[in-house]
Amino acid sequence: MTQTTQTTRPANGADGPERPAPGPLPRASFRSRALALFPAGSNGEYGFPPDLVPVIERGHGCRVWDTDGREFLDFTMAWGSALVGHAHPRVVEAATRQAALGANFAAVNRRSVELAERIAALSPCAERIRFVASGTEATLLCLRVAQAATGRPKVLRFEGAYHGQHPVGIAGMLNGRPLPPPHADPSGAGASWVERDVLVAPFNDLAATESILAGFAHELAAVIVEPLHRCLVPVPGFLEGLRAATRRHGIALVFDEVVTGFRLAPGGAQEYYGVVPDLVAYGKALGGGFPIGAYAGRAAWMDVVDEHRLPGPNYAWSASTTGGNPVSCAAALATLDVLAEPGVYPRLHESGRRLRRVLAETVAAAGESARILGDGPLAQLAFSAAPVVDQKSWLASDRARGRALMLGLSRGGVFLNPMGTKLYLSLAHDDAAIDEFGDRLAAALAATRPA
Repeated sequence: MTQTTQTTRPANGADGPERPAPGPLPRASFRSRALALFPAGSNGEYGFPPDLVPVIERGHGCRVWDTDGREFLDFTMAWGSALVGHAHPRVVEAATRQAALGANFAAVNRRSVELAERIAALSPCAERIRFVASGTEATLLCLRVAQAATGRPKVLRFEGAYHGQHPVGIAGMLNGRPLPPPHADPSGAGASWVERDVLVAPFNDLAATESILAGFAHELAAVIVEPLHRCLVPVPGFLEGLRAATRRHGIALVFDEVVTGFRLAPGGAQEYYGVVPDLVAYGKALGGGFPIGAYAGRAAWMDVVDEHRLPGPNYAWSASTTGGNPVSCAAALATLDVLAEPGVYPRLHESGRRLRRVLAETVAAAGESARILGDGPLAQLAFSAAPVVDQKSWLASDRARGRALMLGLSRGGVFLNPMGTKLYLSLAHDDAAIDEFGDRLAAALAATRPA
């Protein structure tokens, strides 16, 4: 685009040399524009200091570039939603082709039927399914279904878990006002009623959980759990014990598989751990980077959203304007095709083992003590000499050291979420990318070493 410069005469009209007219002010950087409009310069989480706030321009494979042209090795992968890698050609082609045929109808469509059939074939508990636009909506609807079906008000969740940005999804996560189980810390939930209707239990402590269930069984509609709790692996017998206890008390067992779904195995945590819940929530990886959510379960539970039951009793309203839109469903179908290729899951698990090994060896070489957490293509680092198996032991780790390291990695060209130390891998992360991360990790450990 050709730029022209205007000229003006002196303001008093006298003869004199022409001078350039004042031009437009230089365009502010995208970072300053983001900081001016988005609280903390982000659309949620991250918590970057202002000088590190990135504005992403594009992504490909396991790398992203910001509006300043900086390249980053991506270890957050859209919080795990880009499991097949950024801009995977099969996903892009499928979504583009469908967009030309219509982006949304707010109705059941060819692609949503095809996707529902694929999920039902993979997910052991999915006899009925509905689509929404995010994992947050999926977990929220699972809980509403359970409450409508049982007529009970309370939900039990586990300390430190995240189930989406609704009040139950946040209560008991932030530790802003620590309370002993079964009381829920309401910090960040924005809803005081969670102190009445949300109970919390320590993850991996079956005896304590069973005791809470027995005491509140007549009020409890559901137990919701991340089968892989953040990056904490369930101890043997814990999920099986939850299944038995909830069945005994007539309480719905809800698996939040927004993270684990299609990531640990084709059938997610249900297949991987061999435990089948009553209801399940999906999101993230299912869409191949496109926005999507789904909740599914046994017909006896899911049929409470059948509109023929309106207005009740035992009816829960459920509708979504963009849930099941054909573009996201087409992207999801292409994603499942990619994940169904031979060798995909062994490769994802081997990449995860390699990353956790690199983390352990690099931290040890730096002379620091840490626990390496995770399973499948997920990893997390906790600066702790003691085992980390639940929220209490996680909170006892040196989280300030973890944040300093994450910010150091950000400065060193790794894109991640410095509000935690959880790392996501994708099919685009090969051995070279993981080893490159190891080199950057070593440099960040040295640069941020406590005095």
